[in-house]
Amino acid sequence: MDKLLLVLSIGLLICIFSCEGPDPNLDRQGEDELKALETVRPIKKSEQNFQDIVYIPIYSDIYVDQANQKALLAATLSIRNTSFTDSLFISKIDYFNTAGTLVRSYVENLINLPPMATVNYVIEKDDDTGGTGANFIVEFSARNADIKPLIQAIMIGHTGNKGFAFSTDGYSIMAKE
Repeated sequence: MDKLLLVLSIGLLICIFSCEGPDPNLDRQGEDELKALETVRPIKKSEQNFQDIVYIPIYSDIYVDQANQKALLAATLSIRNTSFTDSLFISKIDYFNTAGTLVRSYVENLINLPPMATVNYVIEKDDDTGGTGANFIVEFSARNADIKPLIQAIMIGHTGNKGFAFSTDGYSIMAKE
């Protein structure tokens, strides 16, 4: 009986410690999705005639009732290259909190996002460092101004037995050719 109890206890401990989900920012091989797209090769000026900075609002938590109780949210930043022919070069993805303080920078080297490709970054539900007024700043360049990437954030959360999801769009704050 003692051996059975020991085996069951060990099995239960293994189940508990193996329940942690995978990091949503890693691909199937365990590589960082953004790092896999980073390039160290210099990009020619002829490939970077157009530059833009985009502001994307993020909500890592929201108020849900009159008692000012907050619901934590998971947020996904999605950057989609909508061009069939040209790459998008991402030089900055910075995450700021409600006070405007830089929380994290996600780009070390230029990201080369191929035509029709998408890159996502997830802010975990338990990460409340951004607050209700968090935002991303994304800087990118492209061969020409005709490239129109789709940059959005999708937030999802729940309170009690009610779930909710919503999205926000990125807004150009400094385009230049």
